[in-house]
Amino acid sequence: MLSARAKSIKPSPTLAIDAKAKAMKAQGVDVISFGVGEPDFDTPENIKEAAIKAIRDGFTKYTAVGGIDPLKDAIIEKLFRDNGLRYERKEILVSCGAKHSLYNTMQALLDPGDEVIIPSPYWVSYPEQVVLAGATPVFVQTTEAEQFRLNPEVLSQHITPRTKALILNSPSNPTGLTYDRNTLERIAELALERDFHIISDEIYEKLLYEHTTHTSIASLGEEIKARTIVINGVSKSHAMTGWRIGYAAGPGVLITAMTDIQSQSTSNPASISQKAALEAMTGPQDSVGKMLAEFDKRRRHLVDRLNKIEGVHCLYPTGAFYAFPNTSGLYGLSPDISSSSRLAMHLLERAKVALVPGDAFGDDNYVRLSYATSLEDIERGLLRINEALDRLR
Repeated sequence: MLSARAKSIKPSPTLAIDAKAKAMKAQGVDVISFGVGEPDFDTPENIKEAAIKAIRDGFTKYTAVGGIDPLKDAIIEKLFRDNGLRYERKEILVSCGAKHSLYNTMQALLDPGDEVIIPSPYWVSYPEQVVLAGATPVFVQTTEAEQFRLNPEVLSQHITPRTKALILNSPSNPTGLTYDRNTLERIAELALERDFHIISDEIYEKLLYEHTTHTSIASLGEEIKARTIVINGVSKSHAMTGWRIGYAAGPGVLITAMTDIQSQSTSNPASISQKAALEAMTGPQDSVGKMLAEFDKRRRHLVDRLNKIEGVHCLYPTGAFYAFPNTSGLYGLSPDISSSSRLAMHLLERAKVALVPGDAFGDDNYVRLSYATSLEDIERGLLRINEALDRLR
C-alpha cells in the first residue's frame, strides 16, 4: 500500500522520545525532560498582541504564497543589518517554519543520484529530507577535538562529481558548537573550486554565548553567496515554535522554484503568524536578550554538573541550547547499557529523565540534553541521573 518513499522515512527520534515521556507524564509519572529543543519561555506579549490585532483587523485570508511584502522587507533588513547580506524580495521565501524552508530547498535543488554532504553529528531531519528528494546523504564525521567543526581536508576527500550540496548548521543542533570564520572561508573555497551549493541553517543565530560571533558563509563574497541558501526563522530566537514561520534567502531562480513547490503543498504560511513574525523582527528585542541570559545560566550549571559525573565529558556549547556530552564511558556499567539508546531508555525508565540518544544524530558516543527548561528541573534531573548511575556502580 505505501510508497517506497514513505517506507524509507524514519520518524523523528527527538519527537519519539518526547512522545514517550509525555505518555508517562499522562499516566501520572513525574518525568523531567531534556528532550525536544523548544524554548520554555512564552512568546513575548508584543508579538501576541500583533497577532490578535491581525485577527481583529480581519487579516485572516490567503496571502501571497511566498509571504507578505512587509515581512519580506523585514527579513531583507535583518539580513543586511546582522549579516551584511543584500537580497531583493524575489530572493526571499517565507515558509511554515525553517524545517519547511529546508524541505523546499531539497525539493527544488536535488535530483536522484545527487549527493549531499552532511557533517556528523547532524540534526535528525537533514538526511531524511535528502532521501525524500531522491538524493543520497553522505556523512562526514567531525570530532570533539575539533569542536565538531567540519575539517576542510576531510571534506575534500568526500566530494565527488555527484556532490550537489553541503549542509552547514551553526550554531549546531545537537552539539551547541559554532563555526569560526577561518573554517567557513576554507569550506567556501572548496564549494567554488568543486562546484557545489551550501545550505546554511542559521536558525540558532541569535543564541550565542560569551564572545562568540556568528558569520554567515554567504557573507564571505558574492560568488559563495550565489551558491548559498540561508535558512532562518523566528522559532528559537523569539519563542515562536508553534507559530511556524521560517524563511530562505538565496538565488532568485531557486527561490522561485521553491515558491512554486510551496504553492502546490501548503500555499502561504498562516497570515496571522506572518503578522506576528513581522512584529518579532521589527519590534523590541529585549526579550531575546533576557532569554539568552537565562539560557547562559542554565548552560553553565548543566555542563559544570555533567563534567562531574564519572564517565562523562562535555564541551561548553557556544550557541543554541543543547549540551552534547560524551557518555561512552558509561557504556558497560550494566549489560543493558551498551549504547546511547540503551542509556537513554535506562534513564527514562529508572530515573524518569528524558534525553535524546546520540545515535539519532549520527554519533552513538553522545547524548543530547536541551537546557530549554528551568534551573530547578535541570538540578532535579541531574540528581536523578547521578542516583541512577550510582546504583550501577
